[in-house]
Amino acid sequence: MIARAPGTDLPVLLPAGDALRARPDQAAALGWTSRSFTPRSLASLLALFVLAVLVADAQAQAAGAPRESVVTMLLKWAPLVFQGFLFNLLVSVLAMALGSFAGAALGLAQISLLAPVRGASWIATQFFRNAPWLVLLFYCMFLLPFEIQILGLTIPLPAWLKAVVGLALPVMANVAEIVRGGVRSIPATQWESAEALAFSRRQTLWMVILPQCLKRMTPPWMNLYAILTMATTLISVVGIQDGMTTARAALVAEQRLELFIPMYLMLLSWFFLYCYPIARLTLRLERRFQVRG
Repeated sequence: MIARAPGTDLPVLLPAGDALRARPDQAAALGWTSRSFTPRSLASLLALFVLAVLVADAQAQAAGAPRESVVTMLLKWAPLVFQGFLFNLLVSVLAMALGSFAGAALGLAQISLLAPVRGASWIATQFFRNAPWLVLLFYCMFLLPFEIQILGLTIPLPAWLKAVVGLALPVMANVAEIVRGGVRSIPATQWESAEALAFSRRQTLWMVILPQCLKRMTPPWMNLYAILTMATTLISVVGIQDGMTTARAALVAEQRLELFIPMYLMLLSWFFLYCYPIARLTLRLERRFQVRG
């Protein structure tokens, strides 16, 4: 902060204390002061889970018939349900990789100098970005063939692979917007400086623009991955054996209504423990890579 010295017209640089104290207010205005889970919060969540188990046990005892405890049932089915959860994570990683690769190409096509390429890529991006994920998943499951022929070689397309493609389509569109927005956020002076150094457009993108975009694109990309991970439970609707399908099968096999809440709460807690650190890391990277004017 600059002020005038008393009795003179000379500018004086005041101490930075006021500016430093204003930073928390600026962070609050940007929404960066969101609270994180403390040990007390985690203990509260654990207490809720224990309470759900106790209530389920009380319901089992009220039924009158001798039955195994809810904890015993959860421990019995936890390994199998966890395998289904790991399959959800595998699908999320494959769909994110495929969608990111295709989305990067689609995003760069939106900044092409050729108007037909820009128009076609924009239409594809808007279509897949605004289409329901479940509808795209159904289309891929029922419209893609069970196998394809390439040079006389038969390549099977299992259901889980078609589900990966179905989830990769909306990811592709969202990644395309992330890439397009990241490139557009770079000041025009960077392009002009590269042009002054006789860089071609390709060299400018790969050597000047995209390296600067990576920091800006990483937080939204991570946030999109967390959303995709939670959306992988949609594959249970089309009959693929994931964590949700396995949990439902366990409930059908045991025929115990009191297991409904603890079983799905156990699966939910695994998704939370996986996705919440990603969300916190995303917020930390947003703070670190803040673009200051």
